[in-house]
Amino acid sequence: MDKIISSYRDSVIALQKELVQRVAMSPENGGDGEQEKALYLATYIEENFGLEVRFFNALDQRVSSGQRPNLISIYKGKREQILWIISHLDVVPEGDISLWESDPFDLRVEGDLLYGRGVEDNNQAIVSSLLVLKALKEQNLVPDYSLGLVFVADEETGSKYGLNFLVEQQAEIFSSNDLFLVPDYGVPSGLEIEIAEKSMFWLKVTVVGKQCHASVPDKGVNSLVACSAFILELSKLHRIFPKKDKLFCPPYSTFNPTKKESNVDNINTIPGKDVFYIDARVLPDYPLDRVLQEVKLIGKQIEDEYNVSIQYEIVLQEQAACPTKEDDLIVRKLKRAIKKVLQQEARCVGIGGGTVASVLRKRGYSTAVWSSLLGFAHQPNECSSITNTLNDARIMFNLLFD
Repeated sequence: MDKIISSYRDSVIALQKELVQRVAMSPENGGDGEQEKALYLATYIEENFGLEVRFFNALDQRVSSGQRPNLISIYKGKREQILWIISHLDVVPEGDISLWESDPFDLRVEGDLLYGRGVEDNNQAIVSSLLVLKALKEQNLVPDYSLGLVFVADEETGSKYGLNFLVEQQAEIFSSNDLFLVPDYGVPSGLEIEIAEKSMFWLKVTVVGKQCHASVPDKGVNSLVACSAFILELSKLHRIFPKKDKLFCPPYSTFNPTKKESNVDNINTIPGKDVFYIDARVLPDYPLDRVLQEVKLIGKQIEDEYNVSIQYEIVLQEQAACPTKEDDLIVRKLKRAIKKVLQQEARCVGIGGGTVASVLRKRGYSTAVWSSLLGFAHQPNECSSITNTLNDARIMFNLLFD
């Protein structure tokens, strides 16, 4: 069967070409949603494999169709227990078009590499899962586990209309006895399995002083000075939250000042308001409410010392779900399948970013995040490997059998 799947190179190219040209961007990113791409996939599955495709649409009047589609199709195995492979339909904008060597929405093929927006994030996962379906259908095989393909909307902008909607509105679809694979993180070798994520915390900090002419600074309160002092004091957070976990890289919590909004337009004015943002990636051991509490304590010291007032606005607060255990069935099966196909041992890791796996883990579904990715997601000239796509399909196929 490995040889059969490895012969599907032309199918990889044909599918990627169709997917890339169907631009699926959220309205937050200036797009019209995922409807066209979803309809193509539904038709492809129904016509080529004779399977039913169910639509679970989240209403969204910002897009012309009025809805954000989530698709599910199931290929029956010997057991009711389902291996769910969950991919996302939406892509991010192309960014600066001058940095692309070709049209981002017209697939370019160069040897083993495919170029175009979305080819890696997340079309590779979509295509690999469809190749598994193709192999099963062509060989008329009945696997030990049933195969469930899920294609969700809105992953790039929060999953409100995607997997969150699906599990909240249609909770009866999934069972805690099922296996869950999210192919949305990976390294080129395919030898890392993500089983844990850090908590994510984005905070907007507004430092308010008093604006005045720079020639008479005593008549004002320089918010930039206070803001700068606050940023420097944030290094204390590493001492307050010192735990390390070798599962993650880096193995500790991070607290980074990032975005800084403009204050005054001219050089000879003391600014009266400064705004900056903090991006924190926190080990799951620590509650994010405590992080906010410690930030505010540092802020109180700045207020007292610099005679400013400070306001806080939570932009994102996502407490990490409990990690998937290394001895859970999906992880053990994935390690065996990787070993069989790639002839190397995979290792479990944690990551600082967030994936839709957190939606599943928070509801008690043991989930592994894995793929073989080159790491060009969201970049100009995004590319993916045909060989990796085929190998991923071979590994997914092996998961269906004991």
